[in-house]
Amino acid sequence: MSAHLDPYGQPLGHPLPGWTARPAPARVTLEGRFCRLEPLDADRHTDDLYAAYALAADGRDWTYMSTHAFASPAGYRAYVETATRADDPLQYAVVDGRTGTAVGTLALMRQDPANGVVEVGSVAFSPLLKRTPISTEAQFLLMSYAFDELGYRRYEWKCDSLNAPSRKAALRLGFSFEGIFRQALVYKDRSRDTAWYSVIDSEWPHVGKALREWLSPDNFDADGVQKRSLSTVRASGA
Repeated sequence: MSAHLDPYGQPLGHPLPGWTARPAPARVTLEGRFCRLEPLDADRHTDDLYAAYALAADGRDWTYMSTHAFASPAGYRAYVETATRADDPLQYAVVDGRTGTAVGTLALMRQDPANGVVEVGSVAFSPLLKRTPISTEAQFLLMSYAFDELGYRRYEWKCDSLNAPSRKAALRLGFSFEGIFRQALVYKDRSRDTAWYSVIDSEWPHVGKALREWLSPDNFDADGVQKRSLSTVRASGA
């Protein structure tokens, strides 16, 4: 029960005196220890990304994406040129800090600055990125940008409810499951039930601290292998 009541005794949401709209996400570069995020650029990133995606053994990484696997560099470049003309979704390339090559993309989308809400989506991580510290840091950099720099209140993750790897990733990163929106979308000539996850600003200090602790140099041995899993770090109250 809300502790805030109006003159009629009706419960009200938590007051937000002085709330103002947040800035919209911008084309900024975000630097981390393992990677950096750069605004996606067709000339700088297309060749790297197409080559990285081509390392996959098959097309399963695109099953739950809005697009299909790209058959040619020209086709992928045309997609990137179209995508980079939009401010929402605002696409970022994930650049490996060691090699300087782009190895994946993700975006801030469904931007709602008036209410301080934004979603991370269009996550396309190549085999060079998946299951590496880069993949975690890329997500952390974008979350930190939304909460710490832009002052957003809610950060969303949505995926096809049948996309088990995406759902597992959301929970690993610290998102809370909120439910299933049944028959929410039609894509690729099929129906999609959408699973919703979020982190809100009151949770971010704990979620962000655990991510920083996991990403710290002390958590990796000389071979780059983690000493503690992210779930262990979070459970320890780091």
